[in-house]
Amino acid sequence: MQGVDRLGITVPFPGVPLAEHRSWFAASVAAGYTDAWSAEVAGTDGFTPLALAAAWEPGLRLGVAIVPAFTRGPALLAQSVAAMAEAAPGRFAFGLGTSSEVIVEKWNGIPFDRPYARVRDMLAFLRLALAGERVTRDFETFSVREFCLSRPLPAPPPLYLAALRPGMLRLAGSEADGVILNWLSADDVARSLAEVRAGARARGGAFEVVTRIFVVPEPDAAVARSLARRMIASYLTVPAYAAFHRWLGRAPMLQGMWDAWEAGDRKAALAAIPDEVVDALVVHGEPEDCRAHVARYVERGVTLPVLMVLTAERDLREAVLALGA
Repeated sequence: MQGVDRLGITVPFPGVPLAEHRSWFAASVAAGYTDAWSAEVAGTDGFTPLALAAAWEPGLRLGVAIVPAFTRGPALLAQSVAAMAEAAPGRFAFGLGTSSEVIVEKWNGIPFDRPYARVRDMLAFLRLALAGERVTRDFETFSVREFCLSRPLPAPPPLYLAALRPGMLRLAGSEADGVILNWLSADDVARSLAEVRAGARARGGAFEVVTRIFVVPEPDAAVARSLARRMIASYLTVPAYAAFHRWLGRAPMLQGMWDAWEAGDRKAALAAIPDEVVDALVVHGEPEDCRAHVARYVERGVTLPVLMVLTAERDLREAVLALGA
């Protein structure tokens, strides 16, 4: 992609069984993708698709954005991260985040208490454990006694932090090796990175700015916006994302959606999302238009755009490959 040095694709690919991903990984690399990044919501876990990619395409760089800080105990999370780093030495980055009340509390039955402190503590623990230290420590949100990885890593993988608002963005700047941004426009990037810089400490090596970008490569704007509105409503009604967009100044444009959603009128909520918001937050159009829009994120400071490609009428494989060209 012109103007973009690295380009990621979100995996697993929608509707494609994991057993059939090998040819998709190979085709993605041939099309110019350098990275494959997974997520962990309600489909696959965050690590299994990357383990397959590590075995099938040794040239791909891999990452997960994100694994929640709540849903695995500290030792198990350290083991999962270490195993993935061992499977893909030097080409795996781990993304940690709070996730949401829905995923943590409603789906997993774990109290969603003090998310900032939990992420801060888990990040500190992983630093120690992945460096091969024996950890005995009382953190604010959990305690660990006599844990040490039995398979030490030659070098720990970089740890990135998913962040939306100032507190977490500053924590990413001060304690992580990179920040993961999500559901923001190209013009929003500067505001988020200003907060990251406000918390930044002196460090060696580059600081990565990973951004997941939702892309609907459909030439019919009405078709693309219809799909985009469903995605926007499903995410931006979650309290954390709603607060994020209030901070970004979008409350006047999104209040109608929030009110209708709260009232249980999903159809009205979708209709209340202005085209201006859709066009800012979801990249859509012909592949060349989408590539130009993604390049705007890079111009504003994103070092790794990771595409989440969705289609309504277009063949998904064809769309993925066209966007990487």
